[in-house]
Amino acid sequence: MPGGRLTQQERQQIALGVADGLAYAEIARRLDRPTSTVTREVMRNGGPTAYRADLAHRATERRAHRRRQAAPRGAEVPPQAHGRDTEAVREYEEAFTTLLMQQGLPKMVSRVLTCLYTTDAGSLTASELAQRLQVSPASVSKAVALLDSQGLIRRERDERRRERYLVDNDVFYTGMIAAARSNALLAETARQGVGILGRDTQAGVRLENIARFVDFVSENMARAAEQAREILYMKPETIEGSAVEQPQPAGPAPDPSS
Repeated sequence: MPGGRLTQQERQQIALGVADGLAYAEIARRLDRPTSTVTREVMRNGGPTAYRADLAHRATERRAHRRRQAAPRGAEVPPQAHGRDTEAVREYEEAFTTLLMQQGLPKMVSRVLTCLYTTDAGSLTASELAQRLQVSPASVSKAVALLDSQGLIRRERDERRRERYLVDNDVFYTGMIAAARSNALLAETARQGVGILGRDTQAGVRLENIARFVDFVSENMARAAEQAREILYMKPETIEGSAVEQPQPAGPAPDPSS
């Protein structure tokens, strides 16, 4: 499978594939490229409705030029921790950001969340985020406000009283519970429509089916989140000191002659 940056000819093939309504996986197969490469290319250059090969190619050249200008002359790029490949890390962060954008998050919100997910500490201050992403503090402030409102990050104060934003096991749990509650609200609203539109009407039947499906999913989502939290994230000493009774071995069977 070839590596390196996309050529202008490859971008033209991507544009033709998008125009023909082909799936990203099919376009990638024809180019012998990873699907994530094609997805990221389209999403960062206008999306499927506005992607143009010539504009995408020029935009990529401009981004590369800006990165070269941003690096001081004669200065070496600081090495990645744990011997990581800098270019591979950057490509991965772009792919992760693209995935979050496909799931409905705005671009800056996706970049901030990716940055928090991929930093070893799992927490950064607003100034650290702005420096890493090369954006204004105002952009970071808006992004973290949205992430905080959706329960996707958590805030805390460090020893210097600076506010830090972090992602940890509790964030994953609370985010899943929040999604389950949101789904439960959708089911409740759908059932209100059943009473208004009529249970025996096509619209009423449709809304009742929505409510039943979403109820089932949200209940199982909440249950799975609780189980995952207990099984995956409970400390060993907590498990050892719990009051859960262990099954006892069965005693000998009674003698029927006695």
